[in-house]
Amino acid sequence: MNFNLSQIPDRYQKPRTAGITMVMDKGLSVEEARNFLSVSNPHVDIIKLGFGTSFVTPNLREKLEIYRSHDIPVYFGGTLFEAFLIRNQFDDYIEVCKDFGISYMEVSDGSITIPHAEKCGYIEKLTKHGTVLSEVGSKDAAHIIPPYKWIELMRAELNAGATYVIAEAREAGNVGIYRGSGEVREGLVQEILTQIPGDKVIWEAPQKAQQLYFIELLGANVNLGNIAPTEVIPMETMRIGLRGDTFHLYLNKENA
Repeated sequence: MNFNLSQIPDRYQKPRTAGITMVMDKGLSVEEARNFLSVSNPHVDIIKLGFGTSFVTPNLREKLEIYRSHDIPVYFGGTLFEAFLIRNQFDDYIEVCKDFGISYMEVSDGSITIPHAEKCGYIEKLTKHGTVLSEVGSKDAAHIIPPYKWIELMRAELNAGATYVIAEAREAGNVGIYRGSGEVREGLVQEILTQIPGDKVIWEAPQKAQQLYFIELLGANVNLGNIAPTEVIPMETMRIGLRGDTFHLYLNKENA
């Protein structure tokens, strides 16, 4: 930090296993990626190349090398995994990850239906090749999963070898753990937390109000995902009480 302030919550230092910020890169250029990390590197833990953007992004290897030079793991969005899977190209997906030096992989079933035992099988297979993140929840707003099912799916996927489970919200934050309006399904979140350790869940939270909800609920070191590159610094200030929304969160009562 650039100067000293008292009553600032401790943030875990990188490499972190909790307090993670996962950023969604939806097509940054090589120069944009370089500029982004020039200010945000200390606050970024994982970068996701959103949905199928890696297929069409020019200079992909050069951009990956920039992220790699900052020791930030990168993975392809779960939609790309599903695109390979539905085309019966699972082995090709593994080879592509190897070719591009990708050691983090996301297993999701937000766009296609995969029997859950089969999904867990893919998680188990991919753990032999790297770190697996598994996403739970549908991208279809009409498909409402009851809380007990979220818990059941998350537990099984962690047991299959996933390092983290990602609570689905899409890039807009309007499905899965959120209502169409973006409002948090608080009962669902609270119920998940009764059974699943909070530090094992990455909550997709692209909207500021969603980030605020989880910071107030779980503190500065909550795992948050689908953060836009331009929102990393603003969100970090919100994590530690240096934004109006959380200004009084960590202050002693007599200073509040």
